[in-house]
Amino acid sequence: MNGANLSIWLKLAVVAMLVWSAAASLPNLLTPEQRAALPGFMPQHAMTLGLDLQGGAHLVLEVSQADVLTKAYENLEDQVRELGRSQNLGYTGLASRADGVTLTLRDPVQVTMLREELAREQVQVNLTEGNQATLTFGESFLTELQKRALAQTVQVLRSRVDQFGVAEPVIQQQGSNRVIVELPGVRDVARAKAAIGKTAQLNFHLVDETATASAGSGMVPPGKLLLQEELGGTTRPLLVERRPSLTGQMLTSAAAAFDQYGNPAVDIAFDSRGTQLFAKLSTENVGKRFAIVLDGKVYSAPVFREAILGGRAQISGAFTPEESQDLAAVLNAGALPAKVEVVEERTIGPSLGADSVNAGMVAMGMGLAAVLVFMFLFYGLFGLAANVAVLFNLTLLVAVMSAMGFTLTLPGMAGMVLTLGMAVDANVLIFERMREEVANGKKPLAAILGGFEGAFRTILDGHVTTLVAAFVMFVFGSGPVKGFAVALAIGLVVSLFTSVTLTRWMILSYYKRVRPALLPL
Repeated sequence: MNGANLSIWLKLAVVAMLVWSAAASLPNLLTPEQRAALPGFMPQHAMTLGLDLQGGAHLVLEVSQADVLTKAYENLEDQVRELGRSQNLGYTGLASRADGVTLTLRDPVQVTMLREELAREQVQVNLTEGNQATLTFGESFLTELQKRALAQTVQVLRSRVDQFGVAEPVIQQQGSNRVIVELPGVRDVARAKAAIGKTAQLNFHLVDETATASAGSGMVPPGKLLLQEELGGTTRPLLVERRPSLTGQMLTSAAAAFDQYGNPAVDIAFDSRGTQLFAKLSTENVGKRFAIVLDGKVYSAPVFREAILGGRAQISGAFTPEESQDLAAVLNAGALPAKVEVVEERTIGPSLGADSVNAGMVAMGMGLAAVLVFMFLFYGLFGLAANVAVLFNLTLLVAVMSAMGFTLTLPGMAGMVLTLGMAVDANVLIFERMREEVANGKKPLAAILGGFEGAFRTILDGHVTTLVAAFVMFVFGSGPVKGFAVALAIGLVVSLFTSVTLTRWMILSYYKRVRPALLPL
C-alpha cells in the first residue's frame, strides 16, 4: 500500500472490474424474455431464487434399512442357489429373511466350501444341530452396504429431479439414512412427492395360470408370488413366478405414449441382453401371460401373442397423461436401491416466497440508505467516496454470485447485508486512522497514506477471521447455513478489494486535483 500512485495496470483492472460487474449483475433486473434478447457477448446468468424466496417443497426422505437388508439377503440366496449348480452344493429349505439366509445342508462337510466361497462378501456361516446353516453379513459389510444404498439413493433422486426440470434443487444426505430434497418453484407437491419417492422396481414375471385357484384361497405354492391384478375396477389374485424373468435394470429408455385404445401408456426398450432374454421368454411362452410389475403392483398382464424380437414393450394401465410422463421419467432415472418414506414435508407457497423477497429487499434498501447517509454525514466527501465503493461492492457481489450460479436464499441475503456492513466498517477504520494522523500533525497526503497503511492490517485481520468462520459454517452447516456462508465469503473478498483499492484510488485522485490544506473529514 506504499506510494501515492496506483499503477496504470491496477487502474485498468479496476475499470474492467467495474464494467464487468455492471454487465454481469444486469440480468438480475431483467425478465427471462429480456435476458434472452441480450446480445451474445453479454452475460445472461442471473441468480436463482431459493426455496424460501420462490416457494416449493422441502422433503426429508428416509431410506428403509430393512429393505436394504432384505434385498441383500435375497441376492445372497441367489448366490447360494448358483453355488448349488456350479459347486454341487447339496441343500434343502433355502430361504432368505430380513436377518439372514437359512438352509439345511445334506453334507455338513460342505460348510467349509460354503464359507470359502462367501468369504469375499464377509458372510458369516453358522452351523447348528440338524445341519441347519444360517448365513449373515458382518457388521462392517452391512454398514458399507447402507452407505452405498444412501449414496445411490441420492444419485437416483438427483437424476429424477433433473428429469422433471426443477431449477437449482438441493439434494443432500442427512445422517446415515435420510436425504433432504428441496424443490424450488414446484407447485404440484403431491405429484413431485409421488414421483420422486417411487422405488421404481420394475420386474417382468411369468403368470402361473394353473395355480390361480389355490392362490385365491391364500395358499401360495413354493417359488410363487401372490399379487393383485386390477380389472375393470375390481381386483383378483394373480399368481406369478417369484423370480422375475427380466428386471428394469435392463431398460435403455422409457417414453410416455398411448396404447391402441388411445389411453396413456409408457413405451420401454431393453438393452441387448434384455432384448435377448425378452425374445427367448416370448418365444418359449407364446399363448401365456406375463405380468409387468412396478413396486409390487401389477400394471398389466398381457398375453404373448407371438415372439417379440425387437426388445420393446408397453406398460399400460389406469394412467393419466401426467402419470405416464412421470413414470417414464422415473424409469429413465433408474430404480432406488430401497424403499423411501417421506418423514417430513414442508410446502412454501409462491405468495409467501414473494413476501419474503419484498421484505428482504426493503430491509436491504433501508439498511443501505441508512449507511450511505451516515457515512456522508460523518465523513463528508470522503464518506461520499466510501458510498460509491459500497455501491460498487454490492454490484460486484451480485455479479460474482450470478456468474457462479448462486441460489439466493434469505440467509444468503443476510450474508450480503453483513458484507456491506463489513465494507463500511473497513472505510470507518481508514477514515478514523486518517483523523488520528491529522491530529498528530501530519500533512494531508501523509495522513491519507498513513490512514490506509495503518488500518490495512486491522482490516485484513478482521476479514480473515470472518472468512474462517464462514469456512467452518460451510463445511459443517447444511442448506441455508451453507448459503449464508458462501454469500458471506464472496462478500468479504469483494469488500476487501473495494474498501482498500477503489476507495484509495478515488481519495488520491481527489487530493491530486484539489490539493486541500485540510482533509474534508
